Amino acid sequence: MESKDTMMTSILTTDKQEYEEGKGSRKEETPQEDANLPLVDGVADRGPKTSGTGQQVSNGFTTSTPQSPREAAGTAVGAPGMPPAPGGGPGASAPFGGLRTLVVQQTSLDRPRETWSKKMDFLLSVIGYAVDLGNVWRFPYICYQNGGGAFLLPYLLMAVFGGVPLFYMELALGQFHRSGCISIWKHICPIFKGIGFAICIIALYIAFYYNTIMAWALYYLLSSFRPTLPWTTCTNSWNTVNCNRYLSSDQNVTWSNSSTSPAEEFYTRQVLQVHLSSGLHQLGSVSWQLALCLLFIFTIVYFSIWKGVKTSGKVVWVTATFPYLVLLILLIRGATLPGAWRGVVFYLKPDWEKLLSTTVWIDAAAQIFFSLGPGFGVLLAFASYNPFHNNCYKDALVTSSVNCLTSFLSGFVIFTVLGYMAEMRHQNVDDVAKDAGPSLLFIIYAEAIANMPAATFFAIIFFLMIIMLGLDSTFAGLEGVITAMLDEFPRLLAHRREWFVFGLVCVCYLGALSTLTYGGAFVVKLFEEYATGPAVITVVLLEVIAVSWFYGTSRFCNDVQLMLGFYPGCFWRVCWVAICPCFLLFIIISFLAFPPEVKLFHYKYPPWTTVLGYCIGVSSFICVPSYMVYHLLNAKGTFKQRLLKSITPEPSSENHRDYIVTNAI
Repeated sequence: MESKDTMMTSILTTDKQEYEEGKGSRKEETPQEDANLPLVDGVADRGPKTSGTGQQVSNGFTTSTPQSPREAAGTAVGAPGMPPAPGGGPGASAPFGGLRTLVVQQTSLDRPRETWSKKMDFLLSVIGYAVDLGNVWRFPYICYQNGGGAFLLPYLLMAVFGGVPLFYMELALGQFHRSGCISIWKHICPIFKGIGFAICIIALYIAFYYNTIMAWALYYLLSSFRPTLPWTTCTNSWNTVNCNRYLSSDQNVTWSNSSTSPAEEFYTRQVLQVHLSSGLHQLGSVSWQLALCLLFIFTIVYFSIWKGVKTSGKVVWVTATFPYLVLLILLIRGATLPGAWRGVVFYLKPDWEKLLSTTVWIDAAAQIFFSLGPGFGVLLAFASYNPFHNNCYKDALVTSSVNCLTSFLSGFVIFTVLGYMAEMRHQNVDDVAKDAGPSLLFIIYAEAIANMPAATFFAIIFFLMIIMLGLDSTFAGLEGVITAMLDEFPRLLAHRREWFVFGLVCVCYLGALSTLTYGGAFVVKLFEEYATGPAVITVVLLEVIAVSWFYGTSRFCNDVQLMLGFYPGCFWRVCWVAICPCFLLFIIISFLAFPPEVKLFHYKYPPWTTVLGYCIGVSSFICVPSYMVYHLLNAKGTFKQRLLKSITPEPSSENHRDYIVTNAI
């Protein structure tokens, strides 16, 4: 993208007599070598938007440029502050051997960068990426577990001082430099380019397990097209003697601690078939039903992103908006169920004493970080397709607010149903809501839907919503990788996007096969808890340090001012320099000091699985120090010169500007 063709479009005639004689017929005289070059007269009218006079920006160019052809000529001939031409006033022309005006036009030999068709395409894509499955199950569970309404205080504080500043920073970086998460580092701090490769590897790991959850939802969706939902009866081949069938009309059913619901057995014994695996050491065979479901999911993903943001920007109009319609329907339905108020009270009743626990603040920080999703390369990629002067500051505030409000709304949707389940089972809400993660959706909520009137309809729209929530997040995650690779290797991949996307989808499908086995749920949990979470937080910490301390907050703020027309306030600068690094360091240290105790379906992960998870995470993070060593070894000069070159950003490709006009003698 750095290849530029710098062309001299016109040099004023140095001989006064020849200049005056040719003045009237200049349009007719077109030298052979300049036949394809534009004249001076059109250049200044299309000059770049600038702010200030003589302000230096990160790309190394001066932003002040002549605004008209006369100003361009006046700078060289008789301009204020310049010596007058001999033998004449300000308007005299330059004699032979005198001052010359050089007008330089900068054009790109590469294809123009793709942009969003509409501003709403970008906003919906960002909202669809940020609002994912975790908003539906993780936030409600963590909220009631950490003090109910009291949890909202640390959650909002972590969002204001940590999550939103990181969100804003990534949108501004991507929009200004118009590059993916790999090539952007040569304009910020070249020695940290390994961060971009690490982000791509982490995105692949996430694609290995995240789409499997959608395959489970698709299996449920296909099973819902029948009058009686299969997880409402205990007479199926997969049921056990502990299965207790009951509906809201059954008053004689007694629920005990050893009882299992038809929904639980359908999920564990029919969909996952986890009973056929004894753990991570013996995963078992691949479930062909789930393999077909995942193949269908990846087929949808491929044909949604293969052409770029022009196609994915249209698909998100459905995938990003449909979940809100379903959430509204389910909220209204849940609020009318008996016992719904019990769930709402349990969800919002504050327990202020829990705020004294470190765990609450750790969970709040981790939840807002993974909810907004900075550091995955997606925000950089999406923002890079924006117009240069788009107000990404407003976009950051709007989309992050929508994300947080969606999480809060999802809590009401979930807990109205949990209150109904507790009322029906004659149990406390906390006994019903003991399951976290996907089990909350595929067992508890599925069971509640089965006991509602018009159960088939609600089951279809609910699991369709789960698929939609996952799809737009997958679009975003893979687009971050695609944009990064296309920007880093444009000559190799720019004209082969469809084939590259096809290869990437195939790699993700093959990598996901381990999650489709009988013990695949154990693999999903391992990736989620150990392999991706700590690695991406560490990578984002390095990203913030590189931007704020090496690239420099003042330089970054100058970029924002040039792009948006205003300088970021003191609050944002303090967050980027100090608060955000402390925010991320707090999560990392807390994770190391209090590692999560991973347990799934009565299977407690042995110590060697923890080591395995950390090794997978390190395999992505190892790109960062490896590239640092590689960059230093391949640089020329003394060690000090190599180090200086490694932390000095290269000039920007300037593909957001059309022309740069300079004056020379």
